[in-house]
Amino acid sequence: MEWTKSLQQAISYMEAHLLEDISPEDVAEEVYISSFYLQKGFKIMTGYSMGEYIRCRRLYLAALDAISGNDKVIELSYKYGYETPESFTRAFSRFHGISPAQIRSHAEKIRTFLPLKIKVIVQGGNEMDYAVEKMSGFQVIGFQKEFSFESSYLEIPRFWGEYSTKYMNPLCAGKNPDSDVERVICDCNIGEFGICLDDTGKEKTFRYLIAGRYSGGEVPEGMTVVAFPDMDWAKFRCIGAMPGSLQSVNTRIFQEWLPKNKEYEIAMEANIEWYSKGDISASDYESAIWIPVKKK
Repeated sequence: MEWTKSLQQAISYMEAHLLEDISPEDVAEEVYISSFYLQKGFKIMTGYSMGEYIRCRRLYLAALDAISGNDKVIELSYKYGYETPESFTRAFSRFHGISPAQIRSHAEKIRTFLPLKIKVIVQGGNEMDYAVEKMSGFQVIGFQKEFSFESSYLEIPRFWGEYSTKYMNPLCAGKNPDSDVERVICDCNIGEFGICLDDTGKEKTFRYLIAGRYSGGEVPEGMTVVAFPDMDWAKFRCIGAMPGSLQSVNTRIFQEWLPKNKEYEIAMEANIEWYSKGDISASDYESAIWIPVKKK
Protein backbone atom coordinates (compact mmCIF):
# COMPACT_ATOMS: atom_id res chain seq x y z
CA MET A 1 0.00 0.00 0.00
CA GLU A 2 1.26 3.51 -0.79
CA TRP A 3 2.92 5.12 2.24
CA THR A 4 0.74 8.21 2.72
CA LYS A 5 -2.44 6.21 2.19
CA SER A 6 -1.24 3.74 4.80
CA LEU A 7 -0.64 6.52 7.32
CA GLN A 8 -4.06 8.01 6.67
CA GLN A 9 -5.63 4.58 7.01
CA ALA A 10 -3.77 4.16 10.30
CA ILE A 11 -5.32 7.40 11.56
CA SER A 12 -8.76 6.27 10.42
CA TYR A 13 -8.33 2.98 12.27
CA MET A 14 -7.26 4.77 15.46
CA GLU A 15 -10.25 7.11 15.16
CA ALA A 16 -12.61 4.17 14.81
CA HIS A 17 -11.16 2.49 17.90
CA LEU A 18 -10.29 5.48 20.10
CA LEU A 19 -12.10 4.13 23.14
CA GLU A 20 -10.59 0.65 22.82
CA ASP A 21 -7.31 -0.67 24.19
CA ILE A 22 -5.37 -0.69 20.92
CA SER A 23 -1.61 -0.78 20.46
CA PRO A 24 0.66 0.41 17.64
CA GLU A 25 1.05 -3.25 16.69
CA ASP A 26 -2.72 -3.53 16.20
CA VAL A 27 -2.67 -0.51 13.91
CA ALA A 28 0.37 -1.74 12.00
CA GLU A 29 -1.27 -5.11 11.40
CA GLU A 30 -4.37 -3.39 10.06
CA VAL A 31 -2.44 -1.31 7.49
CA TYR A 32 0.23 -3.93 6.66
CA ILE A 33 3.24 -1.84 7.71
CA SER A 34 6.06 -2.75 10.07
CA SER A 35 5.17 -1.43 13.54
CA PHE A 36 8.67 0.02 13.91
CA TYR A 37 8.53 2.06 10.70
CA LEU A 38 4.89 3.01 11.20
CA GLN A 39 5.68 4.51 14.59
CA LYS A 40 8.88 6.17 13.37
CA GLY A 41 7.20 7.58 10.26
CA PHE A 42 4.09 8.71 12.16
CA LYS A 43 6.24 10.70 14.59
CA ILE A 44 8.21 12.36 11.78
CA MET A 45 5.17 13.13 9.62
CA THR A 46 2.87 14.42 12.39
CA GLY A 47 5.11 15.48 15.27
CA TYR A 48 3.26 13.10 17.61
CA SER A 49 3.88 9.55 18.69
CA MET A 50 0.90 7.28 18.08
CA GLY A 51 0.31 7.06 21.83
CA GLU A 52 0.37 10.87 22.14
CA TYR A 53 -2.09 11.22 19.27
CA ILE A 54 -4.58 8.82 20.86
CA ARG A 55 -4.24 10.52 24.26
CA CYS A 56 -4.76 14.00 22.77
CA ARG A 57 -7.81 12.90 20.81
CA ARG A 58 -9.34 11.21 23.88
CA LEU A 59 -8.77 14.25 26.09
CA TYR A 60 -10.37 16.53 23.51
CA LEU A 61 -13.42 14.26 23.23
CA ALA A 62 -13.55 13.98 27.03
CA ALA A 63 -13.82 17.75 27.27
CA LEU A 64 -16.69 17.77 24.79
CA ASP A 65 -18.42 15.12 26.88
CA ALA A 66 -17.78 17.10 30.06
CA ILE A 67 -19.49 20.24 28.81
CA SER A 68 -22.38 18.57 26.98
CA GLY A 69 -23.42 15.82 29.37
CA ASN A 70 -23.89 14.89 32.98
CA ASP A 71 -21.13 12.31 33.18
CA LYS A 72 -19.17 12.32 36.42
CA VAL A 73 -15.37 12.54 36.40
CA ILE A 74 -15.12 8.89 37.42
CA GLU A 75 -17.29 7.87 34.44
CA LEU A 76 -15.23 9.97 32.02
CA SER A 77 -11.97 8.59 33.38
CA TYR A 78 -12.96 4.97 32.74
CA LYS A 79 -14.56 5.78 29.38
CA TYR A 80 -11.34 7.35 28.10
CA GLY A 81 -8.94 4.70 29.33
CA TYR A 82 -7.68 5.97 32.69
CA GLU A 83 -7.40 3.67 35.69
CA THR A 84 -8.39 6.28 38.27
CA PRO A 85 -10.24 9.63 38.32
CA GLU A 86 -7.07 11.20 39.75
CA SER A 87 -4.88 10.16 36.82
CA PHE A 88 -7.56 11.33 34.38
CA THR A 89 -7.88 14.71 36.12
CA ARG A 90 -4.10 15.25 36.05
CA ALA A 91 -3.88 14.41 32.34
CA PHE A 92 -6.95 16.51 31.52
CA SER A 93 -5.62 19.51 33.45
CA ARG A 94 -2.20 19.31 31.78
CA PHE A 95 -3.82 19.16 28.34
CA HIS A 96 -6.53 21.80 28.71
CA GLY A 97 -5.05 23.92 31.49
CA ILE A 98 -8.18 23.49 33.56
CA SER A 99 -9.81 20.63 35.47
CA PRO A 100 -12.76 18.54 34.22
CA ALA A 101 -14.99 20.08 36.88
CA GLN A 102 -14.09 23.62 35.80
CA ILE A 103 -14.40 23.03 32.05
CA ARG A 104 -18.22 23.05 32.17
CA SER A 105 -18.24 26.75 33.00
CA HIS A 106 -15.19 27.63 30.87
CA ALA A 107 -15.84 25.91 27.55
CA GLU A 108 -13.75 28.53 25.76
CA LYS A 109 -10.62 27.01 27.32
CA ILE A 110 -10.98 23.67 25.55
CA ARG A 111 -7.87 22.80 23.58
CA THR A 112 -9.05 21.64 20.15
CA PHE A 113 -7.42 18.51 18.76
CA LEU A 114 -9.06 17.26 15.56
CA PRO A 115 -8.21 14.16 13.48
CA LEU A 116 -5.02 14.63 11.48
CA LYS A 117 -4.84 14.62 7.69
CA ILE A 118 -1.67 13.40 6.01
CA LYS A 119 -0.46 15.50 3.10
CA VAL A 120 2.80 15.30 1.17
CA ILE A 121 4.27 18.61 0.08
CA VAL A 122 7.00 18.41 -2.56
CA GLN A 123 9.58 21.12 -1.91
CA GLY A 124 12.80 22.14 -3.64
CA GLY A 125 14.31 20.71 -6.77
CA ASN A 126 17.16 18.57 -5.45
CA GLU A 127 17.07 14.79 -5.57
CA MET A 128 17.92 12.81 -2.46
CA ASP A 129 21.48 11.51 -2.49
CA TYR A 130 21.06 7.77 -2.03
CA ALA A 131 21.94 4.42 -3.55
CA VAL A 132 20.59 0.92 -3.05
CA GLU A 133 23.47 -1.45 -2.31
CA LYS A 134 23.42 -5.23 -1.95
CA MET A 135 25.48 -6.14 1.09
CA SER A 136 26.70 -9.50 2.31
CA GLY A 137 25.68 -10.42 5.84
CA PHE A 138 27.66 -8.65 8.53
CA GLN A 139 27.86 -8.44 12.30
CA VAL A 140 28.08 -5.52 14.71
CA ILE A 141 29.09 -5.33 18.35
CA GLY A 142 28.24 -2.66 20.87
CA PHE A 143 26.35 -1.41 23.88
CA GLN A 144 22.64 -2.07 23.92
CA LYS A 145 19.74 -0.42 25.70
CA GLU A 146 15.97 -0.74 25.42
CA PHE A 147 13.90 2.40 24.82
CA SER A 148 10.24 3.26 24.57
CA PHE A 149 8.92 4.79 21.37
CA GLU A 150 7.40 7.56 23.49
CA SER A 151 10.63 8.89 25.03
CA SER A 152 13.41 7.65 22.76
CA TYR A 153 14.00 11.07 21.15
CA LEU A 154 15.16 12.33 24.55
CA GLU A 155 16.71 9.19 25.98
CA ILE A 156 18.93 8.07 23.08
CA PRO A 157 21.02 11.29 23.10
CA ARG A 158 21.50 10.75 26.85
CA PHE A 159 22.69 7.20 26.11
CA TRP A 160 25.28 8.60 23.70
CA GLY A 161 26.30 11.16 26.31
CA GLU A 162 26.88 8.44 28.90
CA TYR A 163 28.93 6.41 26.44
CA SER A 164 31.02 9.42 25.39
CA THR A 165 31.71 10.45 28.97
CA LYS A 166 32.67 6.95 30.12
CA TYR A 167 34.61 5.70 27.09
CA MET A 168 34.85 7.82 23.95
CA ASN A 169 36.14 11.08 25.41
CA PRO A 170 38.98 9.51 27.47
CA LEU A 171 40.07 7.25 24.58
CA CYS A 172 39.98 10.09 22.07
CA ALA A 173 42.05 12.17 24.49
CA GLY A 174 44.83 9.57 24.35
CA LYS A 175 43.99 7.12 27.13
CA ASN A 176 45.47 3.69 26.49
CA PRO A 177 42.81 0.95 26.29
CA ASP A 178 43.51 -1.12 29.41
CA SER A 179 40.39 -3.31 29.59
CA ASP A 180 38.72 -5.82 27.27
CA VAL A 181 35.83 -3.41 26.70
CA GLU A 182 38.11 -0.52 25.78
CA ARG A 183 40.15 -2.71 23.44
CA VAL A 184 36.99 -3.81 21.62
CA ILE A 185 35.85 -0.19 21.40
CA CYS A 186 39.09 0.72 19.64
CA ASP A 187 39.42 -2.42 17.50
CA CYS A 188 35.79 -2.41 16.32
CA ASN A 189 35.35 1.37 16.08
CA ILE A 190 32.38 1.40 18.47
CA GLY A 191 30.38 4.53 17.71
CA GLU A 192 30.48 4.11 13.94
CA PHE A 193 26.83 2.98 14.02
CA GLY A 194 23.65 3.86 15.88
CA ILE A 195 21.24 0.96 15.30
CA CYS A 196 17.49 0.61 15.99
CA LEU A 197 16.00 -2.89 16.15
CA ASP A 198 12.34 -3.62 16.78
CA ASP A 199 12.70 -7.22 17.93
CA THR A 200 12.07 -7.04 21.67
CA GLY A 201 8.71 -8.77 21.36
CA LYS A 202 7.19 -5.94 23.40
CA GLU A 203 4.58 -3.53 22.14
CA LYS A 204 6.09 -0.21 23.18
CA THR A 205 9.86 -0.67 23.13
CA PHE A 206 12.77 -1.29 20.78
CA ARG A 207 16.45 -1.82 21.33
CA TYR A 208 19.18 0.56 20.31
CA LEU A 209 22.89 -0.13 19.93
CA ILE A 210 25.92 2.11 19.88
CA ALA A 211 28.00 -0.23 17.76
CA GLY A 212 30.86 -0.97 15.40
CA ARG A 213 31.80 -3.74 12.98
CA TYR A 214 32.49 -7.15 14.54
CA SER A 215 34.73 -9.73 12.94
CA GLY A 216 34.98 -12.29 15.70
CA GLY A 217 36.70 -12.72 19.04
CA GLU A 218 35.72 -12.46 22.67
CA VAL A 219 32.60 -10.48 23.51
CA PRO A 220 33.18 -8.62 26.80
CA GLU A 221 30.48 -8.64 29.45
CA GLY A 222 27.99 -5.85 28.87
CA MET A 223 28.39 -5.86 25.09
CA THR A 224 26.10 -7.45 22.47
CA VAL A 225 26.62 -8.87 18.97
CA VAL A 226 23.92 -8.54 16.27
CA ALA A 227 24.00 -10.23 12.86
CA PHE A 228 22.39 -8.87 9.70
CA PRO A 229 21.70 -11.24 6.76
CA ASP A 230 22.48 -10.66 3.09
CA MET A 231 20.12 -7.93 1.91
CA ASP A 232 19.72 -4.69 0.03
CA TRP A 233 20.19 -1.41 1.87
CA ALA A 234 19.03 2.03 0.74
CA LYS A 235 21.86 4.31 1.89
CA PHE A 236 21.04 8.01 2.21
CA ARG A 237 24.04 10.34 2.35
CA CYS A 238 23.98 13.25 4.82
CA ILE A 239 26.40 16.18 4.63
CA GLY A 240 26.52 18.82 7.35
CA ALA A 241 26.75 19.37 11.08
CA MET A 242 25.09 16.87 13.39
CA PRO A 243 22.38 16.32 14.34
CA GLY A 244 20.67 18.73 11.95
CA SER A 245 21.83 17.21 8.66
CA LEU A 246 20.89 13.67 9.66
CA GLN A 247 17.52 14.72 11.07
CA SER A 248 16.77 16.65 7.88
CA VAL A 249 17.47 13.65 5.66
CA ASN A 250 15.52 11.35 7.98
CA THR A 251 12.50 13.64 7.66
CA ARG A 252 12.82 13.71 3.87
CA ILE A 253 12.95 9.91 3.74
CA PHE A 254 9.49 9.70 5.32
CA GLN A 255 7.99 12.82 3.75
CA GLU A 256 9.37 12.41 0.22
CA TRP A 257 11.18 9.15 -0.55
CA LEU A 258 8.75 6.65 0.96
CA PRO A 259 5.63 8.35 -0.47
CA LYS A 260 7.08 8.70 -3.98
CA ASN A 261 9.18 5.60 -4.56
CA LYS A 262 7.45 2.84 -6.50
CA GLU A 263 10.24 0.27 -6.48
CA TYR A 264 11.18 -0.54 -2.88
CA GLU A 265 9.56 -1.28 0.45
CA ILE A 266 10.95 -1.82 3.95
CA ALA A 267 12.45 -5.29 4.39
CA MET A 268 13.25 -5.45 8.11
CA GLU A 269 12.28 -3.65 11.30
CA ALA A 270 15.66 -1.99 11.68
CA ASN A 271 17.64 0.99 10.56
CA ILE A 272 21.26 2.07 10.89
CA GLU A 273 22.80 5.50 11.22
CA TRP A 274 26.44 5.59 10.08
CA TYR A 275 28.87 8.19 11.38
CA SER A 276 32.23 9.03 9.88
CA LYS A 277 35.25 10.12 11.91
CA GLY A 278 35.80 13.83 12.26
CA ASP A 279 34.26 16.98 13.67
CA ILE A 280 30.49 16.41 13.89
CA SER A 281 29.92 20.19 13.99
CA ALA A 282 31.70 20.75 10.65
CA SER A 283 29.68 21.88 7.64
CA ASP A 284 31.15 19.04 5.55
CA TYR A 285 30.74 16.28 8.14
CA GLU A 286 29.46 13.08 6.50
CA SER A 287 26.96 10.62 7.93
CA ALA A 288 24.32 8.32 6.45
CA ILE A 289 21.05 6.53 7.11
CA TRP A 290 20.79 2.90 6.01
CA ILE A 291 17.34 1.31 5.56
CA PRO A 292 16.92 -2.39 4.69
CA VAL A 293 14.75 -2.67 1.55
CA LYS A 294 13.37 -5.17 -0.92
CA LYS A 295 11.75 -4.73 -4.29
CA LYS A 296 7.97 -4.46 -4.30
